[in-house]
Amino acid sequence: MFLTPVAKGYFKDAKLDVTVDAGNGSGGAVTRVASGSYDIGFADLAALMEFHANNPDVPNKPVAIMMVYNNTPASVMALKKSGIKTPADLAGKKLGAPVFDAGRRAFPIFQKANSIGTVNWTAMDPPLRETMLVRGDVDAITGFTFTSLLNIEARGVKADDVVVMQYPDFGVKLYGNAIIASPKIIKENPAAVKAFLSAFTKGAKDVINNPEAVIADVKARDGIINVQLETRRLQLAIDTVINSASAREEGFGQIRGPRLSLMASQVSDAFNTKTRVKADDIWNGSFLPSAKELDILPKPKK
Repeated sequence: MFLTPVAKGYFKDAKLDVTVDAGNGSGGAVTRVASGSYDIGFADLAALMEFHANNPDVPNKPVAIMMVYNNTPASVMALKKSGIKTPADLAGKKLGAPVFDAGRRAFPIFQKANSIGTVNWTAMDPPLRETMLVRGDVDAITGFTFTSLLNIEARGVKADDVVVMQYPDFGVKLYGNAIIASPKIIKENPAAVKAFLSAFTKGAKDVINNPEAVIADVKARDGIINVQLETRRLQLAIDTVINSASAREEGFGQIRGPRLSLMASQVSDAFNTKTRVKADDIWNGSFLPSAKELDILPKPKK
């Protein structure tokens, strides 16, 4: 969604010189923008909230300026042969995920919403997560649906043999990834921030309408990708978190105040933050394009 507006010249047309670098997780994206080394980032909103609440005295705290994943992509996944069918079945089981995984961090919210008993966690590096599930070293894992499900398939398990419990389907209404910006660029060049979101939205429309075509922009950047796999991953992301029912209801890029406040409270509790998250401090929707420009989500296919 960032490489396509670069490739099609949308940022250039908006008189912007945009460089896109790979990140290493949402926490890293937040700290990079906070440090001043980047103007804009793409990060999980919960990670941004955590940074704000744990660093109340840091002067350059980034803020979210556009919601892209209207729902958290986090889910719990297990193999059907494990006998796990519902959240309640996770009680007493061994769950695996890297310690910084968004689904693992937010699991207490999922646990509370579904009255799940105690679970036992095993930590591992990200590349080992799905391997350990398939090998039976853990009973279930947390991860982003469009990442872990395809990684499980790549290890020889059919999608039909995987139980996927997506957080939004089980009472967890967290927002997912948003575009974040530093207070410095917001203050010094608000016109550039507005132009960036406008060009990004134009690119996002292309991505949503034609995932097969835009994968070429990723291939141009990283020649070793599996085009078929990445096309499926992108389509899964669009269907589950970008063009979801709640995204169409709230509008692409936008948020609902009460939902944001509830998330702020839930993150404060689940992440045990130093101070309470203040919803008003982490969101600035004043740079969003017009409602007409943001109207890019197609109605779901019947």
